[in-house]
Amino acid sequence: MGTKRVLGAGVLVAAAAMMSTAGCSVGSDGSTSSRATPRSTVAFDASDPATWVLPIEGYLPSDNERKQISQARKILAADCMKKYGLSWQPAPDLPRLGPKTLVDWRYGIHDMALARERGYKPAAAEQEAYDRAVEVGAVGDTSGTGPETEVLEGGVEQIGGKTVPKGGCLGETDRKLSAGAGGTPVAQKLSTGTFVESQQNPAVVKAFKAWSDCMRAGGFTYDRPLDASDDQRFASQEVTPLEIKTATADISCRDRTDVARIWYGAETALQEKQIDSRAELLDRERRDLDSAVKKAASVVEGTR
Repeated sequence: MGTKRVLGAGVLVAAAAMMSTAGCSVGSDGSTSSRATPRSTVAFDASDPATWVLPIEGYLPSDNERKQISQARKILAADCMKKYGLSWQPAPDLPRLGPKTLVDWRYGIHDMALARERGYKPAAAEQEAYDRAVEVGAVGDTSGTGPETEVLEGGVEQIGGKTVPKGGCLGETDRKLSAGAGGTPVAQKLSTGTFVESQQNPAVVKAFKAWSDCMRAGGFTYDRPLDASDDQRFASQEVTPLEIKTATADISCRDRTDVARIWYGAETALQEKQIDSRAELLDRERRDLDSAVKKAASVVEGTR
């Protein structure tokens, strides 16, 4: 990791403390409702964006919740397929590649040691593990045609004289779990919207300018921090000396300008306001998600 600025760390500590306790939102009728609290799986470190948490994460499925629902879907779908005399082997879950949390790479890279080796790309071991899993999944999954896929996805109404449920075995599975709740569209839209809107915040615009000036002094011309990582010259699998030089300069300028902390602070404040204005919809999504996770847990534990 590169040397991190301590300036402004108090702001991050305060934000973390705020997110570690249950909050309340005020509805349009003046009533209050308990705000869903984000739960970080790692210890907070003001110098490490991978440990920062955004307010909206209280309304998004955690990694464990996603895995629980995914596992239950596989179990139920496989059971359904057996009723039609079909053996179905789901593709394995893909290992995580790149960012470890929602915030980890949200505002750009920050690990100097990794950048010196891989530029803007994930660690080589992670990429290799991901590629291997993709290959295994391509072999073990259904081919996209034939009776397995038709029953799984609902491409036929009957097979072997037996009625196929609407949407196939996956449709039946999702109805049993209410697994569609895992999509949390309101929360997802809010998360995307605040990421875009926060870039117009005056403090963020100023930080972007400072970062851009710092990069320009080193011979790199980019207007915004993510423009560098999105550079098409770095889109291939090859890690070039130019990519490494750019990525390390990027992190150095981030540290000097505190751009990630400023951006995070602006988006946090924006999300707090947006959550309050959508409290009822978000609370409903969270309740639906909790219900789906509870049903999934009973399936995985064999108590359904």
